Amino acid sequence: MIWLMLLTLVVVFVIGFRVLNSRTRRATGALTKRLNIDPVYVESLLSLMGQTAGKEFVDYLSRDSEAHLSNAASVLLIWQLFLVDESEENIVFWRGVLKEAWLPTELAGEHVRLALKFLRELEPDAQEMHAFRLRYNARFAPDITVAEGEGNNVVSIHSHSHYH
Repeated sequence: MIWLMLLTLVVVFVIGFRVLNSRTRRATGALTKRLNIDPVYVESLLSLMGQTAGKEFVDYLSRDSEAHLSNAASVLLIWQLFLVDESEENIVFWRGVLKEAWLPTELAGEHVRLALKFLRELEPDAQEMHAFRLRYNARFAPDITVAEGEGNNVVSIHSHSHYH
């Protein structure tokens, strides 16, 4: 009889745990599946965000929108590169993760503001994060001299105007 009561308690605990965490697991699962990464990256991000910001991030991810998923991936990228490790290998890895998932690799100011909101308990410096965004984007920006140089076959309509 005691084993039946213990078994019932275990079943209730397991079911309760799964119900309470199902939204978080679905949200993190959607992001990790899209990015094809281990869940530990998103789970550690959520744990470092704190309870309130982590819940807001899960709510944000739960909206099932491509834009929200893309923005959440950018927050993960900022966290991994700005706060965890800005090494060359890590930058190449995370940029590759976004490229393979067909998500934008450029960081916008909105991404930084979103990251500052979700990572507020870590108190990142806003100016440093904006400077990071500029460095990151400049590193991967196409070379303007090459784009305007000999390899370019686009001709302005105004450069061959017949009106003098």
